[in-house]
Parts: sequence; C-alpha cells; structure tokens
Amino acid sequence: MNLTDDTPWRPTAARAALELRARQLAWLRDFFARRQVLEVETPVLGRHGITDPNIDSVQAAPAPLAGFSGPGWLQTSPEYHMKRLLAAGSGAIYQVSRVFRDGERGRRHNPEFSLLEWYRPDFDDVALMDEVADLVCGWLELPRPTRLSYREAMQRYAGVDPFTVDDRALAACCEPWVGQQLASELDRDACLDLIMSHQVEPALAQISPVFVCHYPASQAALARVSRLDGMTVAHRFELYVDGIELCNGYWELTDAAEQLRRFRADNQRRRTCGKPEMALDQSFLAALKAGIPPCAGVALGLDRLLMLKAGVADISRVLAFPSERA
Repeated sequence: MNLTDDTPWRPTAARAALELRARQLAWLRDFFARRQVLEVETPVLGRHGITDPNIDSVQAAPAPLAGFSGPGWLQTSPEYHMKRLLAAGSGAIYQVSRVFRDGERGRRHNPEFSLLEWYRPDFDDVALMDEVADLVCGWLELPRPTRLSYREAMQRYAGVDPFTVDDRALAACCEPWVGQQLASELDRDACLDLIMSHQVEPALAQISPVFVCHYPASQAALARVSRLDGMTVAHRFELYVDGIELCNGYWELTDAAEQLRRFRADNQRRRTCGKPEMALDQSFLAALKAGIPPCAGVALGLDRLLMLKAGVADISRVLAFPSERA
C-alpha cells in the first residue's frame, strides 16, 4: 500500500460543527422525552430495499450464516420496520438512524446520511405538521411556518396547474432544462418534479419557513388520499426552510391491499425506467394486514437541519467524512 502526504484523511467538518451535531441530538432527545415518545432502533441492514422508482437502494451481500437467503439492503429509511413496531403495539416512536441512498451526492446530498423519523398514533397530517413546526422552529429559532398547497405553489411560482395541465404543455415547460427530446420522454410526475426543483423551490426561500401540502395522488407514496376541491390529493407534506426541503410527512396509509397495489405499480414504473424490480417486503405487508393504528409519520434530514443551524451551504461542512473521504 502506497501512502502519500496528500492522502485526504482529515474530516471536512470543523470541531464546532461536531459539537453542534452533539447538541442537536441532545435537543431532539429531550424534545421527544418531554412528549413521551419512545426512542427505538431497527435494522440498518434489511432483507428488502424499496420499490420507489425515484430512490435506489444500496445492496449488501451478507454471508448465508447471517440468516439471509438472498441479498441484503442498506435501508433508505427505517419506515417499514417502525411500522411493524406500531402494529405490535409500540405506541408513539421515533428513531435517529443512518440511512443510505445510492447515487446521491451534491451540496445537499450524501449517499449515507442521518435521518430522524417518528410516528404518532391518532395524529393526522395537520396535527403532525404542528409538531414538526414545534421541533424545527424551536431548534432553529424561527417563526412558525406558513402553509401552501402544492397546487397553489405551482400556480403562483410556475404558472402551472399540476392537476389540469395537459402532458404536452407540461413537457414544454421542462424543455429549457433538459431539451425538447428528453422532455417529451419524461412522465408527468418527472416533469412536475423538475418544475418544483427549478422554479418553485427557489421561490419558496422568500417565504421561509413554509409547509407544502396536498400533493397529487400520483405522488402519494405511503400516504392516504382524499378528494379536495374536486381533486384527488395525497395527505402528504414537506417543510421548506430557506428553499431547502427538510422533511416528508404523511397521514399514513394503513390499507394492506392498497399498499400492495402501489408496490406493484412502482415495480411497473421501474421496468419502464429500465430499473430492476424490487422484491416486496412481505413482513411489512403482513404488519399492515394485522393492523397498524391510524397514525401520521415524518422523516426529517438531520444533516440539512444542521446545515441551517450552522449557516453553511454544503453538507460536507457538517459531516465528519462525506462519501469521498469515507
């Protein structure tokens, strides 16, 4: 092995950032202890990845003696395991976990990152938004967020009604960023995501902090859906601070049959995108069938929360060792 003096071994985060991370973790644990929400731990290495076509799991190869009959997967979120705990009667729970998403690296992304996830039985999305605001605005010392529907945000900042615009006009909106040919090949949700990231999110920095809620049903993921103003919307919300997306929350879907349908639809989209199908997590589906309580849940990126507290623009400034120095 050849070692040189210029081998980048030093951390990218200063000691002050490491100290701030420790204070953040202590603050979060006190926040949940005062509300009697139980801290739990679930596997980082699991038997299943996720079917979401927009997220790629990191595959692992545990030895057969570990009890795995096939590949293992580093978890993108502790959600499925935590919902199994809910089905078993855990009550309100939270977890600070290390999670992994393949191919994600940038100023706000690292393939391995810290995630805070919590679930509140008998909460809906509106009640959980209040608690998210208590946590985030309490830590960052900010005023409480305003609320804006996804439809209002897209109309106000992009001039697009996401529920009624036709596919051709939607694709045309994306041409400045990806070109005419690629824009014509994107599906509807991919076009909406481009518009959100290029036009809407930067504008949201001007009304920070803000919740965006009531997404199109096609973007429901694991959320319930209902009719609102004649449109089918997902009970999903995201919180933006200074234009940075911090969290993704749902009034959780508890219908096992509907969840199975969505998993299969995800795999169909994966095939269309040229991605491999993912095996369905039968243990999670069994927990849904057994019954989880009506609840709301949210996942919040702790590294981004720390970036905002520290006033830095690059995630490397709050990570001891980002992926290129791991």
